[in-house]
Amino acid sequence: MDRELIRLAVLAVAAHRLRSALSVLGIAIGIGAVILLTSIGEGTRRFMLGQFTQFGTNILTVMPGKSKTIGLPGVLGGTTHKLTLDDAMALGRLPEIEEVAPLSFGTGRVERGDRSRAVNVYGVTPSVARVWKFRPQLGGFWPAADPHRPYQAALLGTKLRRELFGDSNPLGQWVRIGGSRFRVVGVMEPKGQFLGIDLDDIAFIPVASAMRTFNQAELIEVDVLYTQDEAATVQGVRRLLTARHQGNEDFTILTQEAMLDVLGNVMNVVTAAVGAIGGISLVVGAIGILTMMWIAVGERTREIGLMRALGATRRQVKALFLVEAAALAALGGVAGLLGGIGAGQALRLAIPGLPVETPLTFVAAALAVAAATGLAAGALPAQRAAGLDPIEALQAE
Repeated sequence: MDRELIRLAVLAVAAHRLRSALSVLGIAIGIGAVILLTSIGEGTRRFMLGQFTQFGTNILTVMPGKSKTIGLPGVLGGTTHKLTLDDAMALGRLPEIEEVAPLSFGTGRVERGDRSRAVNVYGVTPSVARVWKFRPQLGGFWPAADPHRPYQAALLGTKLRRELFGDSNPLGQWVRIGGSRFRVVGVMEPKGQFLGIDLDDIAFIPVASAMRTFNQAELIEVDVLYTQDEAATVQGVRRLLTARHQGNEDFTILTQEAMLDVLGNVMNVVTAAVGAIGGISLVVGAIGILTMMWIAVGERTREIGLMRALGATRRQVKALFLVEAAALAALGGVAGLLGGIGAGQALRLAIPGLPVETPLTFVAAALAVAAATGLAAGALPAQRAAGLDPIEALQAE
C-alpha cells in the first residue's frame, strides 16, 4: 500500500485526538477483558493439567458408590457400598493391571515429644511409590506384605519432618499418629501442592493401620496403574468388581481423560462467557469507530473532492478511510493487549500462585480481531467517501 496513504491516515487520526481516543477505548476494553480472562483461564487449564498428570497418565481411580438418580456418589439419592482391600487385591491380579494402590484417609495429630501437628494421614501400601510416582528422599517404605496386616511404620512429608524433627535424623524415631505409635522409616521427596493440598505436610502409614486407627471398614478409593488400552482396562475392572459385588455396579471408575474432559468443558463455558463479554465491548468500539468515520466523511467532504480533483481514484479514497479505521482499531488492540497483560501480572503479584498464561496465539488473535473489527466498522463510511461526486464535494460548505 502507498506509504503516503498510510501517512495521511495516521495524520487524520492524530488530528482528532479526543474523538480517536474515545473510539480506541471501546476496542481496548474489549480486547483487554478477553486477554485478561482468557489468560487466567489458560493458566488454570495448564495448572490443572499439570496437577492431574504429575502422577502419570495411565491411572484409573475406583471409588465406592454409584449415583442411581442425581448427584455425586452417596449424595442426593446415590447409594454407597464398600470398596475393600480384598477388592483391591483382586484388581491387582488382572492381566491389564500393573499395580494397585488401595487408599484410606483420615486427619489426626502427629506428635513427637512436645511437638505436634494436625495433618492429613494416608493409609497406603508400598505400591503407591509406583502408582503415584512418590519416592522416599530418606529411608524407604515398610516391607511389601499382606496389606491386611497392620504395621507400625510411617513416612513423613518433608514439611512435617521439619516441623517435628528440625534438622535431626528422624529414621528409627517414634511418633504418635491418632494416638497410636509408629516408627519413622522414611521421609518423602518434596512434591508441593496438589489441588490445594500440601503433599509435603502429610503422613503415610500402612493402609490396615490407618483403617484401624480411624475406625474405617472400607477404602476411600483404589488407584490402578495400567499398561494396556484404557478402554479395555476400564472394562476389565468393571467386569471384575461387578462380579464381586453380586452383579451390582456400585462403584465409580474415573479416568484422567474423563476428568480432563470435564475440565475442558468447564473451560469452554468460561471461554464462551469471556468471548461474549469481550464481544459486547468490541461491538461498542466498532459503533464508535463507525460513528467517528461517518462524521469524518461529512467534515472532510471538500478534502475528498480536492483529492479526487488531483487524481485520486475511488479505490484510493476508500483505502484511506479503511486504513484510518484499521489504525484506530489497531491502537485499541495494542492498548487492550498491554492493559490485559499488565492486569494479569498485577493480579499474579497480588494473589501469589494465581496461574496466568498468555500464549502468543492469544496475542496474535487479539490483534487480528481488533483489525478486523476496525475494517468492518470503517467499510460503510469508506464506501460513502469513495462514492462522493468530486465536483459536488468541492462545492460543499
